[in-house]
Amino acid sequence: MERILTTQLAAHAGERVLLRGWLHRQRRLARVAFVVLRDRAGTAQIVVDEALDLLPETVIEVSGRAVPSAQAPGGVEVQAADVRVIAAPTEAPPVELHRPEPRESLPVRLDRAQVSLRHPVVRERFRKAARATAAFRRTLEELDFIEIQSPKIVGAATEGGANVFRVDYFGRDAFLAQSPQLYKQILVGVFERVFETGPVFRAEPHETGRHLAEYYSLDAELGFIDDHRDVMRVVEHCALAMIDAVGEPVPDGIPIVRFADVRTGDEPDLAPADERRICEEHGELVFVEGFPTAKRAFYTHPGPDPEWSNSFDLLYRGLEIVSGGQRLHRYDDYVEALRSRGLDPRPFAGYLDAFRWGMPPHGGFAMGLERFVAQATRVPNVREVTLFPRDRTRLHP
Repeated sequence: MERILTTQLAAHAGERVLLRGWLHRQRRLARVAFVVLRDRAGTAQIVVDEALDLLPETVIEVSGRAVPSAQAPGGVEVQAADVRVIAAPTEAPPVELHRPEPRESLPVRLDRAQVSLRHPVVRERFRKAARATAAFRRTLEELDFIEIQSPKIVGAATEGGANVFRVDYFGRDAFLAQSPQLYKQILVGVFERVFETGPVFRAEPHETGRHLAEYYSLDAELGFIDDHRDVMRVVEHCALAMIDAVGEPVPDGIPIVRFADVRTGDEPDLAPADERRICEEHGELVFVEGFPTAKRAFYTHPGPDPEWSNSFDLLYRGLEIVSGGQRLHRYDDYVEALRSRGLDPRPFAGYLDAFRWGMPPHGGFAMGLERFVAQATRVPNVREVTLFPRDRTRLHP
């Protein structure tokens, strides 16, 4: 017999079947025992004469007859089953995977990610992350974007500042990339429309539920735009497609508010409390545009009033998940922008050369995948939706 998955049992009712997976849990009644087998697709109920002397997470093979049963998952169970051990654990797992929701603390689950990630509820979050990433990629390909891959070891800090990881690159200083920003802009001059999915690194000593030292960024850049609103339209296509892909309600459009109208006091950025308040007032998805130019990256294009930039954030359920805007596209403007912020243009020479030879008006955005999935699955900490998180204290497993 060929192996089938638990979700295929109903299609084989009345037949002999072969399943392989993990021993998820056991239940013993007076005259019979039930084993729940878990595989990549789901779970199935197996009827055995007596409880098996096996630890949870034992890898097993089960052969028997698929029989309709109203009480079984999916309406079918396996009876007259023969069970064969494929691999036995050396000890009981440190987490209980059969609970409807994980009950151990987050640090315990992160320390034992090798097994805690097997929990069906946890595993589903990462399936949603995969579906969201596929929807992002598919949407941009339909809009004639091309996927790129940029270096993650770079010779200068992408965003400026000190929040970079320094590495020894054959005796020279180099840095882990804070973003693919400079490369995707250069490649607008080649392909006009580009996107990338990949890790980025921020050496920021945060210990909040929304920050990581390494996270997965979904980036895009497009040329020949009129202003940042053209970029926002692409973001809207991507965000709505991703929300639909993970099975969440898709709003009918995204409202836009001005930063100057929704900030509190004279703050140059939005605090987490502001982001939550704005979504409470305007909806689950909200664009905020027109942030102060002085507080945005050096490559950000100013608006008609140069105090305010042609930039935006996208908030989702009270959390910023996207940042983007129009970029500068003239060489002299870049040199002036760098110098006005106290940055030496020389380390950026390879980047600036792209603007010596003509670049169209362009803009782009970046979305944090973990933040999106956390909001879509309504978990309070991005570590819950990161396979092996890296932060100020965590480097293992």
